[in-house]
Amino acid sequence: MALKRSFVFDFDSTLTKVEALDVLAEITLIGNPKKEAIINEIIAITNQGIDGEISFTESLEKRIRLLNAKKTDLPLLIKELRQKVSRSIETNKAFFKDFSDDIYIISAGFKEFIVPIVAEYNIPSERVYANTFQFDENDVIIGFDTENPLSKHNGKIECLQNLNLTGEIQVIGDGYSDAVTKKAGVADTFFAYTENVQRAKTIENADHITPNLDEFLYLNNLPRNISYPKNRIKILLLENVHSDAFTKLTADGFTVETVSKSLSEEELIIKLKDVHVLGIRSKTQVTKKVIEAADKLMVVAAFCIGTKQINLDACQENGVVVFNAPYSNTRSVVELAIGEIIMLMRSVFQRSTEIHNGKWNKTAQGSREVRGKKLGIVGYGNIGKQLSVLAESLGMDVYYYDVEDTLALGNAKRITTLKELLNISDVITLHVDDNAANKNYIGAEEIAQMKDGVHLVNLSRGFVVNIDALVDGLKSGKIAGAAVDVYPEEPAKNGEFYTPLKGLPNVILTPHVGGSTEEAQKDIADFVPSKIMAYMNSGNTVDAVNFPNIRLPRQTNAHRFLHIHKNVSGVMAKINKVLAKYELNITGQYLSTDAKVGYVITDVNKIYDDEVITKLRKIEGTIKFRILY
Repeated sequence: MALKRSFVFDFDSTLTKVEALDVLAEITLIGNPKKEAIINEIIAITNQGIDGEISFTESLEKRIRLLNAKKTDLPLLIKELRQKVSRSIETNKAFFKDFSDDIYIISAGFKEFIVPIVAEYNIPSERVYANTFQFDENDVIIGFDTENPLSKHNGKIECLQNLNLTGEIQVIGDGYSDAVTKKAGVADTFFAYTENVQRAKTIENADHITPNLDEFLYLNNLPRNISYPKNRIKILLLENVHSDAFTKLTADGFTVETVSKSLSEEELIIKLKDVHVLGIRSKTQVTKKVIEAADKLMVVAAFCIGTKQINLDACQENGVVVFNAPYSNTRSVVELAIGEIIMLMRSVFQRSTEIHNGKWNKTAQGSREVRGKKLGIVGYGNIGKQLSVLAESLGMDVYYYDVEDTLALGNAKRITTLKELLNISDVITLHVDDNAANKNYIGAEEIAQMKDGVHLVNLSRGFVVNIDALVDGLKSGKIAGAAVDVYPEEPAKNGEFYTPLKGLPNVILTPHVGGSTEEAQKDIADFVPSKIMAYMNSGNTVDAVNFPNIRLPRQTNAHRFLHIHKNVSGVMAKINKVLAKYELNITGQYLSTDAKVGYVITDVNKIYDDEVITKLRKIEGTIKFRILY
């Protein structure tokens, strides 16, 4: 027979995100010119009482005097508190209903607002132990029942003693008054609840730190909304990924660590030992060796467009999903391209260098408008298309070449061969992908096919242009000017760098910053985390670079199994055979495959035997298996 357990919850800052009397102050002090100062004083008094710096009786007395509240304010307070229930409490509402006989609320708050809130969680008023207000003849709150032990210092200890509960007693709260119940011997285990507030004295005296109710339920092996608490899912973000990504992922409950630089292969292997999600930009190399050593890794997220730095095949073979940000910095790259086209054609860089060196050279020679000039775009993808529209608005005649049969935007004209495009263009911009076949795509032969005095812009990939051929073209005057943002070899960190293009006139060199604007990085920090969360929270792989794309809505009252396997015949049949053997009813199922892997999401609506999981993991061809919720 299982040991009886009683779960004793605090209310303020545990079941709710806030301290109720602080919220009541916001209501009662509307229009008061000293509102902000009074609220700050109430908050300070609240914290002093919670941390045991003053007696709770004193804390309550001081706050009630400052509140000047009435009975008619309480319905408004209750309405506000209903909107401020802690997120993981709300998502695990079923726990409170299923185990309501074992749940107690012991709070230094007040029954008048606690009872209506917890009633929605199937907790009756007789299992709520809290203070009660006293009102005068005008229904103004003037005090509280001073005979109630919860109005006094260490009142929770006395309250628990009076309850005389049997079996294991677990206390869950955010304050020192909750922690002392364990020290006093009236509780067997104390869980410091830190979802809403972290108090040093509380954490110091905790048996367990629980950043959410999922963690508490996981530690107790109790039914919960998700199988594995998000705080146990570790995310590592490298290379100064925008801080919004950290904010968004931590707000969703994940544990996130940031490192400002890229890591070497060996450093990465050590760092990824307990990491589930890796976020990088362009410098970190995620090799096959790294992937095979990272047993817990589920996702690699590139906070940039390119994924050449990631071994996609190794990720796929090991069940690691890869996401990137293919659109988020498009505008930034396009704006730089437009700016560089204008600067090159106006010889701005040369004139600027001259005047920096003290030379005044006011001349129109080699300075031309872009209006009416022919722009040749090589690669008509997202960036090429948007560049096409903006360049046309400047009055340029736009031509493009792409290996795919893509639809022209505006008045742009598709050219069927690269040679023809090179022949007619005054300015050529390169926007091709990182396919290895594009190495030296522009070399001596292609440069020879260009117009004399052409301008070349490369914001795509460093290996696309043969640098020696480009240098020769610039020195001979065949190419009048060039702007280069990417290089065949780029350093892993900021510092010294050399390129043969250094020092050449009318050559604009930038350190791979085409997409590096605050706006682009912010957009990427919004887009990529949303993909990470969709996969970790729901199993959705839409927009994955290396995986079959699946999207299924989240189910309620169901369990979701995620099964990644080699793309061999019969796996789905074997999965369903296991589920049928254990009489699990499938409420939703979807399989998608590509050349190498298959990915199955299965929802079942019955409590399952752990042996089912063992059997599913052992199906031949299984790469990774995960229970989502």
